[in-house]
Formats: sequence, C-alpha cells, structure tokens
Amino acid sequence: MCRMSFKKETPLANAAFWAARRGNLALLKLLLNSGRVDVDCRDSHGTTLLMVAAYAGHIDCVRELVLQGADINLQRESGTTALFFAAQQGHNDVVRFLFGFGASTEFRTKDGATALFLAAQGGYLDVIRLLLASGAKVNQPRQDGTAPLWIASQMGHSEVVRVMLLRGADRDAARNDGTTALLKAANKGYNDVIKELLKFSPTLGILKNGTSALHAAVLSGNIKTVALLLEAGADPSLRNKANELPAELTKNERILRLLRSKEGPRKS
Repeated sequence: MCRMSFKKETPLANAAFWAARRGNLALLKLLLNSGRVDVDCRDSHGTTLLMVAAYAGHIDCVRELVLQGADINLQRESGTTALFFAAQQGHNDVVRFLFGFGASTEFRTKDGATALFLAAQGGYLDVIRLLLASGAKVNQPRQDGTAPLWIASQMGHSEVVRVMLLRGADRDAARNDGTTALLKAANKGYNDVIKELLKFSPTLGILKNGTSALHAAVLSGNIKTVALLLEAGADPSLRNKANELPAELTKNERILRLLRSKEGPRKS
C-alpha cells in the first residue's frame, strides 16, 4: 500500500534521499547542515526524508531529521505519514521514537487505512501494542469495511488477532462484502486464528453475504477447520443463499462423516 518513490527535484535533494534510504547518517548531516537542503523537502509524491528513513528503519537518521526540525506528521499525497511507513515495516524502535515526538495515530490513507491496519497486515505485534497504547482505534476500518482484525485474520496472524480481541476488536465486524474475520480464517484454514476468534463467541450462522464460516471451511477442504467449527456449535443444517447445505459442497468423505455426526444429534 505504501510504495516508496524516489523521484527528486535537485541533485542535493537526490543525495539527501539516497542518504536517508541507505542510512548514511554522515552524508545526511552534511547535507542538512549545509543549509541547502530543506529538512522537509519532498519528492513528486510528497515523500519526505523522514518517511524514507522511517520506512528503511534507520533510527539514527530518523532521530537526526526530527532533531533538525522535520515535521513528523506531514502526509504524503496518499495520506501516509512517517508513522505509517515505520509501522508497515515493523520498525518498533522508530515507531516508539516518533510517538515520543508527537506522531499522531489519527491520519488515514485515501482508502481509509490506518497505521494500525498496516501493522496488523504485516503481523507486527510489538508495533501493534505501541499503536494501541498510543490511541490507535482498534475497530477503524478502511472504506471497504476491512478492519484491522479482519486483515490480521486473513493473513493468519493469530497472536495479533488475540491481542486485538483483548483490546476490544469487534469479532463480527464485516467488510462491505459481508465477510467476517472468522469466515476469512475458515476459508484460509488458519486454525490458530479460528481458535482465538472462537474464544469470543463470533457468529456461526449465515452472514449478510449469504454464507457461513462452516460453508467456507467445507469448500476449502480443511478437515480440522470443519471440526473446530462444528465443535464450537456451527450448524451443518443451515443452507446458504444458494440453498446449499455444507455437505453439498464437498465430496470429501472425512468431512462428510464429520458433518453427519453433528446432524444426527441435532435432528434427534
């Protein structure tokens, strides 16, 4: 999401961006102290030296730029700040430093993503803890409805899912397409994620998009996922929007036996 661009306006600015990207502190200091390079100079996409150093994780360069007066909360044309780039790459020390000098968690990209969303996507647990402790909103979704918990579940980051749930993440928050974190984890077969979600009693029935996590698990062919959902109380007699039972979506005999073993007690 936060792709870097290195188009420069002048040779000196070019050298400064190169130094920030490579972590060449001596050259960066030399250029900044010359008075001929603005500490907040930007490339054609609004990228600053601080963003480049934060993205690369060069904490010494980040510190130098901030102490020389770099604006921590400047936004790139996409809406991202230095904090986004550090969070996206999992640079815990850079994130901590930026917060120490007033970095804000309130900014969002043009598609509505937050720094927390990017950290959740990457699975950077320490960064996520820092962001949440500094005021990041755990349930802030993108414009398409994708919340940090949803993206962490899709990526299989079970520890991130656990922390977010404990910090108040909505277990049943759905994207605009109706999919939830549990449905995505079931579709992917991420059983560790499913176990964390099930501790918070998510919806096991038919979702707004007309299907259930059990239908998704059966379609994915993951036997353990099907077993986990059935044990948690998923109903194999529910039909999706196409009027299909989970059992009608597979020819896998082991999955079919699991489904039938749960159908009997319910019918009786």
